Amino acid sequence: MKKMMACLALIMMFLQGGAHAADVPLGPGDVVRVTIYGDVNQPTETRVTESGTITVPLIGEVRVVGLSSTGAEQKIANQLRDKGFMRDPQVNVLVTNMVSQQVAVLGQVTKPGRYVIDGPRTVTDMVANAGGVTPDGGDIVTLVRTDDGVTTREQINLWELSNGGDQAKNVVLQKDDVLVVERAQKFFIYGEAQRPGMYRLEHAMTVLQGLSAGGGLTTRGTERGMKIKRRGSNGKLTEIKVDDDTLLQPDDILYIRESWF
Repeated sequence: MKKMMACLALIMMFLQGGAHAADVPLGPGDVVRVTIYGDVNQPTETRVTESGTITVPLIGEVRVVGLSSTGAEQKIANQLRDKGFMRDPQVNVLVTNMVSQQVAVLGQVTKPGRYVIDGPRTVTDMVANAGGVTPDGGDIVTLVRTDDGVTTREQINLWELSNGGDQAKNVVLQKDDVLVVERAQKFFIYGEAQRPGMYRLEHAMTVLQGLSAGGGLTTRGTERGMKIKRRGSNGKLTEIKVDDDTLLQPDDILYIRESWF
């Protein structure tokens, strides 16, 4: 239920984001359809070259890199008017294939792949756009970004963002960013539990909640005999005495001893 509610929250945040492809700057490789109403009614499909230009009927090459489709329309109309081809040109520029402004969403999402940034889009926008987190997915998404040849990695907690956390961490994405939704963190239950095994570690999960996930105690189990084996930074397992409210950590082993009375 928690995972379903978190996914719904992400999708609602995405729907509220709102953006238009007309606001996205054009870049090399993008394909646009240019229509000049009046003298030239036939639409022309053209690709933005590596030098940032497109070929337009009547006036030839026009530099559009960095312009939105609306900005490109205005520039083409101005050149048609300034060069004497039309008195009041009406121009439409429609982006038919945008490849210059994309991000990759990978890992534990329903539809991993590359997605167009059709305006200002945040981390939660794009995770929702990729169908949301799968049942095996966790709360952590890693943002991989390369600026001026330097690659950085930042971990962002989706649960916190969808539950009133610091929205400054819900950063606006840049082209070529990579989002990787990590697998859910796990913990283990052994001993006198109804269903010993591996379980998903939920946010701020206590020992009592973890035990409930495993079906509770057997008739021979006792809460007085609970302990956790936890791996430290040195790689060694340490045994920890716990109570019901102790918070579980990733890869904890919760062991339930048998009652002797």
